[in-house]
Amino acid sequence: MNDVRPGRLKVYLGAAPGVGKTYRMLDEGRRRAARGSDVVVGFAESHGREQTEKMLEGLEIVPRARCEYREGVFPEMDLDAVLARRPDVALVDELAHTNVPGGGRNPKRWQDIERLLAAGVDVITAVNIQHLESLKDVVEKITGVPQHETVPDEVVRRAHQMELVDIPPEGLRRRMAHGNIYAPEKIDAALANYFRTGNLTALRQLALLWVADRVDEALHTYRAEHAIGRVWETRERVVVALTGGPEGDTLIRRAARIAARSAGGDLLAVHVARSDGLAAGVSHASLARQRRLVEDLGGSYHSIVGNDVTTTLVDFARAENATQLVLGTSRRGRLERFLTGPGTGESVTALSGDIDVHMVTHERAGRGTLLPSRRRTLSTARMIAGPVAGLVLPVLLTVVLAQVRGTLNLTSEALLFLLAVVGVACIGGVASAVIASVTASLLLNYWFIPPIGQFTLNDPNALLALAVFAVVAAVVAAVVDRSLRLSRRSARAAAEAETMSSLAGSIVRGGQTIPALLERTRETFGMESAELVDEPPDAEGVTAVPAGPGAFLALRGRSLSSSERRVLAAFAAHVGSAVERSRLAEAAAEVEPVKAADRMRTALLRAVGHDLRTPLAAGWAAVTSLRSRDVQFSAEDQDELLATADESMAKLNRLVENLLDLSRLEAGVLTLKLRATALEEVLPTALADFPEAEAGNLEDIPVLLVDPPLLERVIANLVGNAVRHTPSGSKVLVTASALAGRVEVRVVDRGPGLPPTGRDRLFEPFQRLGDTDNTTGLGLGLALSKGLAEAMNGTLTPEDTPGGGLTMVLSLPVAEAAGHVYPQSAHIVGGAS
Repeated sequence: MNDVRPGRLKVYLGAAPGVGKTYRMLDEGRRRAARGSDVVVGFAESHGREQTEKMLEGLEIVPRARCEYREGVFPEMDLDAVLARRPDVALVDELAHTNVPGGGRNPKRWQDIERLLAAGVDVITAVNIQHLESLKDVVEKITGVPQHETVPDEVVRRAHQMELVDIPPEGLRRRMAHGNIYAPEKIDAALANYFRTGNLTALRQLALLWVADRVDEALHTYRAEHAIGRVWETRERVVVALTGGPEGDTLIRRAARIAARSAGGDLLAVHVARSDGLAAGVSHASLARQRRLVEDLGGSYHSIVGNDVTTTLVDFARAENATQLVLGTSRRGRLERFLTGPGTGESVTALSGDIDVHMVTHERAGRGTLLPSRRRTLSTARMIAGPVAGLVLPVLLTVVLAQVRGTLNLTSEALLFLLAVVGVACIGGVASAVIASVTASLLLNYWFIPPIGQFTLNDPNALLALAVFAVVAAVVAAVVDRSLRLSRRSARAAAEAETMSSLAGSIVRGGQTIPALLERTRETFGMESAELVDEPPDAEGVTAVPAGPGAFLALRGRSLSSSERRVLAAFAAHVGSAVERSRLAEAAAEVEPVKAADRMRTALLRAVGHDLRTPLAAGWAAVTSLRSRDVQFSAEDQDELLATADESMAKLNRLVENLLDLSRLEAGVLTLKLRATALEEVLPTALADFPEAEAGNLEDIPVLLVDPPLLERVIANLVGNAVRHTPSGSKVLVTASALAGRVEVRVVDRGPGLPPTGRDRLFEPFQRLGDTDNTTGLGLGLALSKGLAEAMNGTLTPEDTPGGGLTMVLSLPVAEAAGHVYPQSAHIVGGAS
C-alpha cells in the first residue's frame, strides 16, 4: 500500500514569452528554500537572460541528462535523478515541452511532472497560454504562428495553485526593446511580428478569460461543497427567463445591456420546460430565434425541466451564482390576475432573496396570455376549493331562492341547483361534484319540494331528482377529469419534446462533446453530477440508465419522477450515440493512414510512368543516336547529345532520389545527420541551377541545426517550384530572418498565387496546382520539402505575396552552439518563458 501524499502542482501562466514566468518560478523557489524547504531545480531555461540567470544562483540544480538523437546531443531534465533526490519542491520549467525521443523517456514534460507528483514531490512550473490545447487554433489565427507543443487543459486545471503572470503589452514591448527578452539582432523582427501590440493584447485577454473561467469553477465547487446558497456578487451574472413568447427579444436585449454595464458580466438565458400546462403553448420557432439572439450577444442558452417554474428558475439562478434576474411583466389582464392569483414574476420576487429581480415591460403586457392559464390543471388550491364550494354554493343558492320564493317554479329552481352542481364539478372534480349533488338534492327536497320544511325521501320523484343530480355531477366531473388528464399528458409530451428538440438542435449545430452533453444533462435535470460509467452504481441518490453497450448514464442528486426518467432515457440515447460516434471516429482515424497510403500508391502508378519515361526516353534517344553507325555527327552535335543524355540521367536520378526519400519519410526510416550549418553554405549550391533566382542579404543569420544536403534539396525544390510559376523576366527572391530561436527562409515568387481552394491540396504528393491529368509529372517537390522540413524539426507554410504571388516560409531551429543545441520543440516562436 502506497502511503505517499501526492505532490501539489503550482503553475505560473503567462500570455506571451518574456512576461517573467521563469523568474517568478525561481523567485518562489528561493523563498521556499529560505523558509527551510528542500528545493531543487529540475529544469530551468534562462534563454540567456541575465536577471533570470541570477535567480538560479544559490539553488541546487540537478544536472541535465545528455540525450542523443539523430546524431545530435540534447539536454533534458534527468527525471530519474530528481526522483532519486526526492526533494520537497522541484522547479520544472516549460510544462508543454516535448522530450527527445528514446531512452524510455515520457513523450511530454507534463508527464514527467505527473511522475514527480505521484512520488510526493511538489512541483512549480510555467507555461504560456498559447500552449493550452483548447486555445491552439485561436492563437494561430491571432499570431499566424502554429503551435507545435501543447499541454492538455485538464493538466493545468488540476493544479493546486495557478498564478497569472501579467504585464501590459506596452510594458512587454519596452522590456523587449531594452534587450531583456531576446538578443539585439532579433528585437526588430520580434516587435514587428509576434510581439505586435494587437497580438499581445489578444493573448493577454485570452489568458485573463481562461483564468477567470478556472476561478469560476473553483468558486462553484467551493459553494457546492459548503452548501452555500446565498449569492456572492463576485461579478454580474444576469439570468433572463424566456417563455417562448414574443416579448423574449425585448427581455434578452435588456438583460444584455444590464450585463454589459460591468466588465466581465455574463448573460444566461433560461427556459423552463414544465408539465403543468404552460409548456403546451410554447413557440419553438420563437425559442430557436431567441437562442440565436442570445448566442449572438455573447450569452449562453439553457433549457431545464421543472414542474414549478418559480422554484426551478430561482434554484437555477442560485446554482449559477446569478446576481440579477430579468423577467417580463405578466401578459394577463387585471381580471385574469385577480381570478388566478399572482403570476410567476410576483412569485419569483418573493423567493429571490438577495438576487435582484427586474420586471421589464413590453408591448404584450396586460393584453392577455398567449399560453394556457396556469390554473388549467387541478392544483392544490382547486382540490381544496372544490369540496368547500360543494357545501357553500348550494346553501347560498338556497338563501337567494328562498328570498324570491314563488317567482320561479320548481323546474327552474331544480335547474339552477343543477347548474351549481356542474360548476362545482368543473372546479373540484368528481369528489366535489358528489358533495355538491348530495347537498343540492337535500336542500332542494327540504326547501322547495312540498311539503316544504321536511324531507320526503320516500317519494319516488325525490329519489329520482337525487339520482339525476348524482349522475349529471358524475358525468360532468368525469369529463372534466379526463380533459385535465389529457391536458397534463399533452403538456408533458410538449415539454419533453421541446427539451429534446433543444438538445438535438445543439448536437446538430456541432461542438457538443461528450463532457458538454453530460454537463447539459446535469443542468437540465438539476442534478449534482452526471457521468458515464461502465456499471450502474449501487448507491443512494444515484439514477442510472443505459447509454449503449457497456455504458450507463449516472446522475447523482434528487429522485426523478417516471416522466423525467423517460426524458433521461432519451438524453442517455443521445450520449450513447455521441460515444459511438467517438468510437467510430477513432476507428476511422486508424483506417485513414491505410487509405492515404493506398491513394498514394494509386497516384504513383498513374504518374510514375510519365515522369520516369520522359528523361529515360530522352537519354536513351541521345545514347542510341551516338551509337548509330548510319549518321556521322559533328563534334558539336556529339557534345549536345552527350549533354542531353547527361541532363536526362540527372533528372532521372533526382526523381528516383525524391521517390526514395519520400518512401523513407512515409516509413519513418529516413536517416538525418543534424549539425550546425550556416545558410551561406547551402544556398549557393541550391540556387546554382536557377539563374532566375537571387538571394537577399544573409548577414547576421545564425547557424541552423539541419542536415545540409537535405536542406539544399528542400530549398532547391521550393525555388524550382517558384521558378515554374514566375512570369518570364521576373526574379524569384530568397530571403532569411531570425526570430525567437528560429530562422525563417522565404522563397518569394510573383506568379498567379494560390487559389482559395488550393491550400489544402498544396502539399499532397503526386499533385501539381492546376493539374487536370497525369501528364504534368509527379509533383513531389512540395510534398517532399514539407516532409524533409518537419523531419529536421522545421515547418513549411504558404503565404500570399503582397502584390500577387506565393511565398513559401521555411522555419528551422537555430543551433545555439556546436555540441550544445536544443531541439526545435523548445524554441518555437512564443515557446520561451
